[in-house]
Amino acid sequence: MPSVRSAPRRCAWCGDDPLYVAYHDREWGFPVADDRRLFEKICLEGFQAGLSWLTILRKRDAFRDAFHGFDFERVARMGARDVERLLGNAGIVRHRGKIESTLNNAKRARDVAAEHGSLAAYFWRWEPGRMARPAKVTPAVLAAMATTPESVALAHDLKRRGWSFVGPTTVYAFMQAMGLVNDHVHDCATRRDVASARARFVLPGTA
Repeated sequence: MPSVRSAPRRCAWCGDDPLYVAYHDREWGFPVADDRRLFEKICLEGFQAGLSWLTILRKRDAFRDAFHGFDFERVARMGARDVERLLGNAGIVRHRGKIESTLNNAKRARDVAAEHGSLAAYFWRWEPGRMARPAKVTPAVLAAMATTPESVALAHDLKRRGWSFVGPTTVYAFMQAMGLVNDHVHDCATRRDVASARARFVLPGTA
């Protein structure tokens, strides 16, 4: 009989939902330097507050349609009428504060990009040094690491700049997803792929 290939080991949080598994295997933790994707993710992390990420992931295409593909230059020009319109959009999370936060944060993102050359160049300044990372990433380590000194510092700086819905826990989830850290657990098959991608990654603003 032919041998049955076992499924690759994964971080337990992605479960077996095909959408979540694909996100885990192809997106989460891989380094990102695209401003739209970075802006999208930090906004969607804000929308996730009180919800599961899978809920947001299932609505991601609707969010992209609603917010012009998270082009922060365009989102920054949206106003009160757009907020009212989006409150009637059943495809997204209809939370006034979070919608208004996205419009506000688009203006703040525009300022940051003007100051640093890109949103990516700003965010990657906050990548933790190797010595700040745990020697071995396990579920127990992650459970005790909902925030880090770097996520606290980044959240503080964002709030100083006028951003909203960017607490340290939200910011750390953003850092994990966008590859500023590799928090795939040590026996996850994707951890090695992420490590390779990070080794090849050119820090924004340094090329």
